[in-house]
Amino acid sequence: MVTKGIRYDEAQREFEKKFIVQVLAKADGNLCKAADLLGIHRNTLSRKMTEYRLRQSA
Repeated sequence: MVTKGIRYDEAQREFEKKFIVQVLAKADGNLCKAADLLGIHRNTLSRKMTEYRLRQSA
């Protein structure tokens, strides 16, 4: 759903954050597995998690 007045960059960031959360759940919180599923390096995933203030599930 598109909110009136939302900027493209804000929508893109929100999508990326939700997508990372979903992939982390699918990977049972395993960063290496999630990064592999996302096609990015584990360090990149860690940086994005910090950027979006996401915590690794135990």
